[in-house]
Amino acid sequence: MCTKRGSLNVRVPKQALKLLTPIDNLSVYQWGTKTAKDYFCPHCGILPFRIPSALTAEEIRQGKQPFTGWTINARCLDDLDLDQLPITDINGASL
Repeated sequence: MCTKRGSLNVRVPKQALKLLTPIDNLSVYQWGTKTAKDYFCPHCGILPFRIPSALTAEEIRQGKQPFTGWTINARCLDDLDLDQLPITDINGASL
């Protein structure tokens, strides 16, 4: 889905996200385990941020650390030079 919508996700701590629109004005999409939440505008469909899914038991066994912040779609941020961001490709379709 991220490939189709062109998201460039950047993780930030919970306190780093300042909403200018009440979160209740947005729509939310959930799937699978329902631990992730994709928030999007019900009018234009843009997905500016999300809560990532919880780690699986296998990911925890591999030593991955839980993340409790937000994932921001950097393409929605004005005046950000995307070429300056370090990018790690994740093949989400294979997860």
